[in-house]
Amino acid sequence: MITNGAAAPAARRGRVLLASPRGYCAGVDRAVVAVEKALELHGSPVYVRKQIVHNIHVVRTLEQAGAIFVDDVAEVPEGARVVFSAHGVSPAVEAGAAARGLLTIDATCPLVTKVHREATRFARDDYQILLIGHAGHEEVEGTMGHAPERTILVSGPDEADTVEVADASKLVWLSQTTLSVDETMETVRRLRSRFPELHDPPSDDICYATQNRQVAIKKVAEQADLVIVVGSSNSSNTMRLVDVSLASGARAAHRVDYAAEIDPAWLEDVESVGVTSGASVPEILVRDVLQWLADAGYADVEEVETAREDLMFSLPKELRVDGDARSLGGRARA
Repeated sequence: MITNGAAAPAARRGRVLLASPRGYCAGVDRAVVAVEKALELHGSPVYVRKQIVHNIHVVRTLEQAGAIFVDDVAEVPEGARVVFSAHGVSPAVEAGAAARGLLTIDATCPLVTKVHREATRFARDDYQILLIGHAGHEEVEGTMGHAPERTILVSGPDEADTVEVADASKLVWLSQTTLSVDETMETVRRLRSRFPELHDPPSDDICYATQNRQVAIKKVAEQADLVIVVGSSNSSNTMRLVDVSLASGARAAHRVDYAAEIDPAWLEDVESVGVTSGASVPEILVRDVLQWLADAGYADVEEVETAREDLMFSLPKELRVDGDARSLGGRARA
């Protein structure tokens, strides 16, 4: 049992089940700190291609600190410094940055880089790659860019039933790192029913943080009338937490960026509220939601823990000073 420090409301209406793990993962923390460190070392402006992570609060905070977010490296002045986001980029983007003489800082999550390397290796070995992921997502665009002529995007189980391949004997599937585990496995099951020789990736592509947050919210959703997921609408792993909540028994599930977006009508006849947050969400936003709920009569908070995370990543090499290989954890940062 934990408390959020708020005074007891006038009328107790129910309890909060707080999922753990939630919020920042090591890859997100590394990417955000990379921008902060670049500003500290080099001053403003530091350019960032795309959103460094998919969270509006994080982006606004970094903008206030002097970061400038752009959609394309062509928008960055020649010779300026640019950070590649946690979602990764294609070789074509890297080449475009080099052609403009940009000083690049690669904040790609190491787990995304792993998928890039898998795509490159399988393409070199003449495999057709079925990439399970969402069209238009930056991570998917980056991964496909590492083997564009050998990769076919499969957006979900239904597309698994219709996708056509040139050679079913040399076929492998890879995936975006932030997908629903259950939906991805259903997609793979359907692909394998059509292509029995389909190869698996060497290790899971869906990242540990995405999986852990889905496992935690499943346990919460089994006991919750309502689930509130904190995170932005363009965050794939956040949106999957909403889907998983509903599939796991919650009567309703809603996503909010900020506590002020909670609709009091959601709490009608609700005794238990589940709360979680996507992997790019700072903990301060969750605390604001807990305070809002306490003020609404849900002051008792029980943390439901299903795993503990201790994975750490070093800062990008371009930001290490005097050999400093600073390692970063996840959720603790506000």
